[in-house]
Order: sequence, then structure tokens, then C-alpha cells
Amino acid sequence: QVRLVESGGGLVQAGGSLRLSCVASGSIGRIKTMAWYRQAPGRERELVAIVTSGGTTNYADSVKGRFTISRDNAENTVYLQMTSLLPEDTAVYYCNADVSRFQFTNNYWGQGTQVTVSS
Repeated sequence: QVRLVESGGGLVQAGGSLRLSCVASGSIGRIKTMAWYRQAPGRERELVAIVTSGGTTNYADSVKGRFTISRDNAENTVYLQMTSLLPEDTAVYYCNADVSRFQFTNNYWGQGTQVTVSS
């Protein structure tokens, strides 16, 4: 079993910054893609940013130029640096990872961390 634990959420004023972290632990062979999703009240969960094991990144249009995803493969950790935050960035942010062990690959979710941006 693999566990993803997020941290770094909180309350921030519009224009401010936050850095989210997500650490994976457990029966890990290799972590493939790691990503951040978010879900605002009354809305569907959406992809925010994704990073492959080779470091290729992709972002939702709404966060391009403001958010940066990165990973530390040695520490099984993915980060999301969020700058120029807007009230519409308010959501629960979830870490997601594809983890392989032997010939199997499974997808895992963290428990989520709340980000609230006040206007």
C-alpha cells in the first residue's frame, strides 16, 4: 500500500503565495506521474498540474504562469508552488500519483489540503 500525505495548505490573501508538499510512502517501486488536482465546493475535481518521472510538466490554463510543479524523486515528494493567488483558487488540493511495484501500477490519492484565498 502507498500513502500520500499533503501539507502546506492554509488561508492567504489574494496576491499571496503558498507551497504545497506531498510525500509518498509505503510499498513504492517507482513513482511515475505525480499531479495536483483541486476541487472547489459544488464543482468537479480538476487537474491543476502534472509532472512526469522525467520532469515534463503541464498545467491547467487557469494556473499557467502562476503555479509551478516540481518533484524530488529521491524524497518521493511533489511540490506545488502557488503565487499570485486568486480567490477562485480556493479549493481542496489533492495529490495524485501513479506508483508501480513489480509489474503493477496503481493510482493513489492523498487526503487533500484546504487552500483558502481571501479577497
